[in-house]
Amino acid sequence: MLCAADWDVALLQECPPRWEPGFARECDAESHMVKTSRNWLENLSWRIARGWPDLIGSSEGGSNMILARPSTGGIAERREQVLQERHPERRTMAFARLGNGLCVTSLHASTSPPRAEPELLLAAERAVEWAGEHPLVLGGDFNVRPGKSDVYERIERRFGLRGPTAPDAIDHLLVRGAEPSAPARAWPDEQRELDHEGLRLRLSDHAPVEIGLRWPPAAGA
Repeated sequence: MLCAADWDVALLQECPPRWEPGFARECDAESHMVKTSRNWLENLSWRIARGWPDLIGSSEGGSNMILARPSTGGIAERREQVLQERHPERRTMAFARLGNGLCVTSLHASTSPPRAEPELLLAAERAVEWAGEHPLVLGGDFNVRPGKSDVYERIERRFGLRGPTAPDAIDHLLVRGAEPSAPARAWPDEQRELDHEGLRLRLSDHAPVEIGLRWPPAAGA
């Protein structure tokens, strides 16, 4: 499904780190991956996960990942920001500057809004600092609904990042320095379903969110 979709950059969260080489190869993309939590015994957990994925579940380990196809000019710069070191889980942000000048992030904030909000503010601060004058997309699973928090207004006021997906959404693509060709939208259920032995198999418990952007490319790009 991911390889067949029409995209230039894909931002993934809660992704087992061992999937990175396959995703990059099959999607014809460069990758940047930063590990999050539950990655203590990787070699052992990965072997268990290959044979008994239901047994190991999320204990296989997680990561945030950026995939960039050749249309972006590839990944010119990679960075990592730790948002929460340990308690209750390690949270990180992947940052990439692409060859065409666009900067993007992939992050997964804590599941509790009181914990997530400071993480989102730190992520926005670091991403804006690293992006400089380049256009920026702050994307990921923020675990905070705009209808129940003012953190998105604070992020827009302080950092110029705007465009939450919907009042009840937790997955967002906030943009600064580029003009969306259309508002961010979540895929309808049928767009993330596959036929499997006569049944419809729905992939992920989160609908992917997509956005199109327009901006002047960096000089020489």
